[in-house]
Amino acid sequence: MGLGRKLAVAAVAAVTLFTAAPASASPAAIDWKPCPTAPGVECGKLTVPLDWDRPGDGTIQLALARRKATDPAHRIGSVLMDPGGPGGAGAGEVQSGWSLSPKVAARFDTVGFDPRGVGESTAIQCGLDEITAKNPVLPKDSAEFQQLLAYNRALGRSCDRITGPLASRSDTRSVVRDMDAIRAALGDQKLTYYGVSYGTLMGQQYAETYPDRVRALVLDSNMDHSIRGTWEFLRAETQATQELFEQFTGWCDRTTSCALHGQNVRAVVADLYARAERGELGTPDDRLDPMAFVGLVSRNFYGPTWDKLAKSLVDLRAGKPAAAAFAKDDLPIPDPFASIFCSDWRLPIDSYSQLEHYRRALSRVSPDLHFSPLGWTAAAGCAGWPSPVRNPQHPLSIRPGVPMLILNSRYDPATPYSWAVRAAQQSGAPLLTYDGWGHGAYFKKSQCVTDAADAFLIDAAFPGRGKHCPAVEPEVQSRMDGVRPPITQLY
Repeated sequence: MGLGRKLAVAAVAAVTLFTAAPASASPAAIDWKPCPTAPGVECGKLTVPLDWDRPGDGTIQLALARRKATDPAHRIGSVLMDPGGPGGAGAGEVQSGWSLSPKVAARFDTVGFDPRGVGESTAIQCGLDEITAKNPVLPKDSAEFQQLLAYNRALGRSCDRITGPLASRSDTRSVVRDMDAIRAALGDQKLTYYGVSYGTLMGQQYAETYPDRVRALVLDSNMDHSIRGTWEFLRAETQATQELFEQFTGWCDRTTSCALHGQNVRAVVADLYARAERGELGTPDDRLDPMAFVGLVSRNFYGPTWDKLAKSLVDLRAGKPAAAAFAKDDLPIPDPFASIFCSDWRLPIDSYSQLEHYRRALSRVSPDLHFSPLGWTAAAGCAGWPSPVRNPQHPLSIRPGVPMLILNSRYDPATPYSWAVRAAQQSGAPLLTYDGWGHGAYFKKSQCVTDAADAFLIDAAFPGRGKHCPAVEPEVQSRMDGVRPPITQLY
């Protein structure tokens, strides 16, 4: 998760299926023009209803960016892409060079979109004073828990006040209907889509809602929207964090270039965590509390960038700043996160005693890192959130035969492997497992993964059920050329 000095996040939700409105006979047009800062890329806007169930209540605009197929004579159509978040700007990512492999880019127009509330689309904006107010995301007592609730409530109300109705109408089921409008406006009879991380929830719910309009969905690093409660959510995220930590220590043991090679990495991290709890970690001008420290560690699990993490731990042990691993420029906190996440998840936290019980239990799940900073801040960030949960959790209900392929790393810090297993079981889609580490299996420079995903997107060729692709060691991965992953580092 993107963790900065301020952790603004949230969590809560519950989902019901809905009946989609029929596609318009005359889909809206996109006025494509050259993007002013991205040569070779076209930018456009699409107008859609603010509320699909009440189309008379006004409209919003969705920002799009398109890079045309490099082999137009053999063009298949468009591949719509979302980088996750929630709050990731797909149009912005495509302008920055994000794409799938050259094989896919040859046959498809690459189209990124900024979901409603995000980026250059009609955006969710919240109050700066509310965002920067003190937020005890790890409350130490009942008074701090009440302060956490008050922070979330005030932040949510500021989003509603400044943004208007869109702040509470940016749930994923609304995004799904936006996606179908984009498909129609692009002139595609059926949707070809690559979604990573939170973008998988969009793909899953698109398959539920529009099964006849799917050409091919590749869902990479999957959400599990069937999770019933807060503890199940927190435990899964924390187990994934602990697994990644154990993989890191194993890498350090076998890799002589690791800055902590030959040392007791667990003991080093335990000492640093204790110093963070005492308020003694980092420099006097930049102290790291436990949330910031665990965020520093887990942020390096996404790549993974284990060499960078080991050096940062050495610096912290020596009393030096670890800015190289915890740079604010690397960890943006998008304002839309809570408005979107809290409309998609119902993860109730009713009291300080309940939250403290979860924290103690999670320390047993992860004896080294104690909790998942992403899971914790997402759930805690929705406690007291004032807007309703419009799209609550439910098990996937997808008609058999919808063409979907699910990808996931075996060791993923944000979307646990168990979530992908459940999504595959519920959807009936095949699961391709990358037996390595990190978030976004397509971008781990595994030819096995990219070949299988590309064959599915281009030729509708399924890789077969139970397929595994071998891990690529991080130090080998860093020396290989490959497609650029999205910058987004949340879900």
